[in-house]
Amino acid sequence: MESALKDKYSIVGIGETDYTRGSGRSTRALAIEAIRNAVTDAGLKMQDIDGMLSYHGGDSVNSSTLAYDMGAQLNFYMDCSGGGSSTEALIGLAIGAIEAGMCETVAIFRSMNGYSQVRIGGTGSRASTPVSGPGLMTRPYGLASAVQSFAFSFTRHMMEYGVTSEDLARVKVAHSNHASNNPKALMKQRVTVDDVVNSRWIVRPCAHLLDCCLETDNATCIIVTSAERAKDLKQQPVYIRAVQGRGTKPGGDFHYQHGPISRVAGHYVGPRIFDLADLSHDDIDVTGCYDAFTYTVVLQFEAYGFCEEGEGKDYIKSGIVNLGDKRPNNTSGGHLCEAYTHGMNMVIENTRQLRGMVDDYCPDWQNGNHTYDYSEGGCRQVRNVNTTMNMGWASPATGSALILRR
Repeated sequence: MESALKDKYSIVGIGETDYTRGSGRSTRALAIEAIRNAVTDAGLKMQDIDGMLSYHGGDSVNSSTLAYDMGAQLNFYMDCSGGGSSTEALIGLAIGAIEAGMCETVAIFRSMNGYSQVRIGGTGSRASTPVSGPGLMTRPYGLASAVQSFAFSFTRHMMEYGVTSEDLARVKVAHSNHASNNPKALMKQRVTVDDVVNSRWIVRPCAHLLDCCLETDNATCIIVTSAERAKDLKQQPVYIRAVQGRGTKPGGDFHYQHGPISRVAGHYVGPRIFDLADLSHDDIDVTGCYDAFTYTVVLQFEAYGFCEEGEGKDYIKSGIVNLGDKRPNNTSGGHLCEAYTHGMNMVIENTRQLRGMVDDYCPDWQNGNHTYDYSEGGCRQVRNVNTTMNMGWASPATGSALILRR
C-alpha cells in the first residue's frame, strides 16, 4: 500500500502568534498574523496563496474573510468542523486539492482564543450554549469536558495494566524539561513527579491539574505546496512522506460497543501510515504525540506500536522520549507546556527539527548552530533528525498521523 504521493509535497512555511492567555485580539487578527509569518517564512507573498483550509469548533474566522485581508484570490478553500487530529488530516486534504489541480499553494490555519473566549472544557461561553444532539446524553449528567469523556478509556487501561499517577506524571516531567528550553512556551518551569501528583484532582483516577493541557489564545499556520515548487523557495523543504486520517475505530463515537474501550484509533491508523510511508518505527527520530492529557500520550504510543499494549508507562519511564535519548517526544513542550493549538504546534515543531532550526536559547540558532546542551535554558534541537512522526488525537475513537522527512 506504499503511497504514490510520498515525498511529492512539502511543508514550506510555518507561522504562529505569541502563545498567551488573554490576547485581546480577534481570531481574525490572530489568523492574519500567523499566516503572514508563515508566508514570510516560506519566502512567498500573500497573493501566492491560492488555497486555504482551516478547522474550528464555531470559535474562529472564515478563510473567505481572510482572503480579503490578504489581498488573495482563492481557487479553493474549506473551513472544516474539527479539533484534534485535524492538522494531519488537513495536510492530506491540501495534497489532494493540489493533486486535483484545484490550487497550487495551501495555507492551513487554526485560530482560537481558547482561554479568553471559547474554552474547550465545560466552562466559559461554551457552557451556556443550549444542550442538543449527543450532548443530551452527557451534559445533563455533568459530562461536559474532554478530560471527562476520554477518561473512561484510560481508567479501564489503568485497571488492566496497573498504571499509576506517577507513571503519567513522567510524561509531564519530560515535556516540561523540553519547554524550559523554549522561549515561546507558556509554562517554562520544569516540574517533578511530586509536583504533578500533588496538584489538585480534575478527574479521578487519571488526571491531576498538571496532567492537563494549557488553555491558550493563539493562531498557527502551515503552508503546503509541491516538492517541485518547494525547491525554489526560502527554506529547506520538509517532505511529506505519508499522511493518514482522520480515521476511526469501528463504531465511531460509539466505539465502546466494538472492541476494548481502552483501544484507541491509532491501533487502526498506525499500520496504514507506516505502510504508506514504507518505513518502520525504527526509522522515526522524533515524535509529536497529541498531549491533551498525559494519558493520551501513553495510549497513543501503545496504539501506534512504539511499544506493546500495557507498556506505554515503561516506554516513558525508560527515558526514550527525553531530549538526548533515542526518540524525543514533543520537543517544544507540546500542549502540556508550550500551548494548546489543536495539534498545529507539534507539526510546526517537527518541521523546525527537520530544518535544524529549532528556536531555542542557543545564541546562533537562526543559523542552525546548536550546542546540544539540554540543561534548563539551553538547546532543544535533536541531532541528525531525518524523519519525524506526528500522532493526532481527537478522541479515543478518532485519530490521524503524519510522517515527515528532510
